[in-house]
Amino acid sequence: MAHTKISGEVIGIDLGTTYSCVAVARKGRNVEIIANDQGNRTTPSYVAFSPASAGSERLIGEAAKNQATLNPGRTIFDAKRLIGKKFDDPEVQKDLKYLPYPVVESDGRPCVEMDVNGQLKTFTPEELSAMVLVKMKETAEAYLGKQVKHAVVTVPAYFNDLQRQATKDAGTIAGLDVLRIINEPTAGALAYGLNQDSRRKRNILVYDLGGGTFDVSVLNIDKDEFRVLATGGDTHLGGGDFDQRVMKYFVDMIKRKYKKDVSKDRKALGKLRRECERAKRVLSSQTQVRVEIDSFIQGMDFSEPLTRARFEDLNSDLFERTLEVVKSTMEDANVEKDEIDEIVLVGGSTRIPKVTEMLKKAFNGKEPSKGINPDEAVAYGAAVQGAMLSSDQGGLLEFVGVVLVDVTPLSLGVQALGGLMSVVMPRNTVIPRKITRGRYTTFADQQTSMFIQVFQGERPLTMDCIHLGSFVLGDIAPAPRGVPSVEVTFEVDADGILTVTAKDTASKNSGSLTISSSKRNLSQSEVERMTTEAIEMAEHDKKEKARIDARNCLEKHIYDLNKAIDEKLNVCDKAEAKTALTEASEWLDDNQDAWEEDYEDRIQVLRDLWARTW
Repeated sequence: MAHTKISGEVIGIDLGTTYSCVAVARKGRNVEIIANDQGNRTTPSYVAFSPASAGSERLIGEAAKNQATLNPGRTIFDAKRLIGKKFDDPEVQKDLKYLPYPVVESDGRPCVEMDVNGQLKTFTPEELSAMVLVKMKETAEAYLGKQVKHAVVTVPAYFNDLQRQATKDAGTIAGLDVLRIINEPTAGALAYGLNQDSRRKRNILVYDLGGGTFDVSVLNIDKDEFRVLATGGDTHLGGGDFDQRVMKYFVDMIKRKYKKDVSKDRKALGKLRRECERAKRVLSSQTQVRVEIDSFIQGMDFSEPLTRARFEDLNSDLFERTLEVVKSTMEDANVEKDEIDEIVLVGGSTRIPKVTEMLKKAFNGKEPSKGINPDEAVAYGAAVQGAMLSSDQGGLLEFVGVVLVDVTPLSLGVQALGGLMSVVMPRNTVIPRKITRGRYTTFADQQTSMFIQVFQGERPLTMDCIHLGSFVLGDIAPAPRGVPSVEVTFEVDADGILTVTAKDTASKNSGSLTISSSKRNLSQSEVERMTTEAIEMAEHDKKEKARIDARNCLEKHIYDLNKAIDEKLNVCDKAEAKTALTEASEWLDDNQDAWEEDYEDRIQVLRDLWARTW
């Protein structure tokens, strides 16, 4: 499928469950991973609202994560696990048991309910993901020194159509034109392939284990062509699940050993979650770590050891699940173990030693490649894809001629008689692709319309698959049952977004469904409303920052004047200055949430005082 090159730089964003990363390819340079305002190359996918008493300030990234243990009910994470899903989804219901913030049902979707500036607001997962995307966009703009409008955003390979469209909606709300949705392991393969000195023909297996999702892709690289042979995965398996297992272990231990139940204490669980994540990271390089939390619950300090062996035992079945996916994906690709030339590790959770050990054993001693940073590889690949779509960046010789061929992660089809899943486009079909099937007909005599229901999944019954949408094909020429012939066409674009068309061959009448517009989690009006609200919230954040800066400026003036008072002023002036500074300090203590103008007025009073008494 040909794409018109767009003007301007296109950034690549890895929108992760636990951490996100942004990169860009620039003329005359390699792909650059962009550090955030804290100097870190990855940013926590966290959003928080400070308590109403503190003005409901919105925090994103490190600032949000750093205060999570003190403000658990107003700190939102793992929004990616909710995106594109229904509230009654069993996985969503399972997650709700561990999420400290309130999740409510709104139009069948899981949404986060939060008191913001005295108003109860409901945020969709798309809006929350958009807030993280805004942070990545601002990070890129600060580095590039100009506005960024276009991006390539990555998703897990096993994301279904609704989840992909929800991710595009999040980009729109964030003020980004998402030019392409690219699978995370495919992006990782691009990063790996372009980092090699030789682009000889070879098969690679990308094992992508992140904070919340797991993907496997088998690709064939032949010079500049990256062809995905098969993909598989689990959108609900990652480092967060390993943390949950360790948390449950300690919750049960505390209940048994200390006779205290922490399962209902959100603040205690927040402290435990953070410490369990830290312990997991330490165990990647050490065989034992001590989990220590001061004033854990009811004033009790907590300190217990955790060994690597115990961690591996707690998560052994989850590790095994990843190998099952590897095996099935290789079968789909029709590739044997000895035909895999390289195993590429992507995602922070691949640093877990047991993962490397299992893969090495499964592939007869083959050592997984560690030539790329697993935390940054996906953003790197997304930036490469962005460069391929940009007229400004397309001149990069490194990317000229690179061809990327991807596949559908799940089978697509329609419901047949008896609720059977009639597959039109099998999983791992190369995309973009258009397939027409003409074997559909009516079930009753003189039937003049057909109800077409579209599903995605691998189960034989549609009740066990994902319902993507439905539409009516009307004005079918009346005829006996089974006589009319209806052609159904499935077309999947390069983003994996689906359009379905049904046509009566006799009357030539047709009906269609495009997931990207007529059947999406959010309506166009909702996306537009959320985009407007995102802009308004950004303005609010800007004003809040200015207010806090003004408050800090007043505090600094008081401090500086107090420090200089003995050196600069005579005895008479000191008394006047001391009184003014004491009044200003007391006013500041009593007015922590004053308007920016009020702080500036106080600052001006101090400046006038200094000018008079200098």
